[in-house]
Amino acid sequence: EEMENPACDPVLLANTYRQFALVNTLVSGWRRVFAARIAPSLEAGATILDIGCGGGDLAASLARWSSRVAPDVRVLGIDTDDRAIRFARKANSAAGVEFRRVSAEELADAGLAFSFVVSNHLLHHLADEEIAPFLDTSARLARVGAVHNDLHRHPLAFAGFALTRPLFRRSLIVPDGLLSIRRSFTAAELRERVPHPWRVSTLRPFRNLVT
Repeated sequence: EEMENPACDPVLLANTYRQFALVNTLVSGWRRVFAARIAPSLEAGATILDIGCGGGDLAASLARWSSRVAPDVRVLGIDTDDRAIRFARKANSAAGVEFRRVSAEELADAGLAFSFVVSNHLLHHLADEEIAPFLDTSARLARVGAVHNDLHRHPLAFAGFALTRPLFRRSLIVPDGLLSIRRSFTAAELRERVPHPWRVSTLRPFRNLVT
């Protein structure tokens, strides 16, 4: 994807991070995922790790939703791209979320752990041989549960997202998004790649959940 190119246009990249919030609101279903998979087990002082946080909008949303469920919940967003971390810190300075440029493996190797570990639109970026190690790392980091939310490849998803072009001007959302859909998995394909005891389920519209 072009946004992963270190030399990509910084204005287009910043607009892409900014527009992620709309994409996630429209298609990711995270509010339902939070209500069903995280909120019932959320306790005071819980911690949530968002791996590959990008522009930070999901981490900020998780902090906002968590504040209505339990006190003193802390959210950490991490990304290995310093451009994402700089944007996330600036865009979400009032959200009470910490953002760090660090990998999940580094946190796990340091012995850190979190109540919940999540990721959004990350799995389709991994090669087949990287999926099981990534899930192993997230399991090491999660004390209560982990939820990895990703695209479900489907012709209707591809066609529908192509029609959103007018909503996402001056950014990389549409070309990178279409490429992401092509790279993503069906639920059956994920089940072939995900080791026990991880489970694959689906969420409308066109989502895979690995929990």
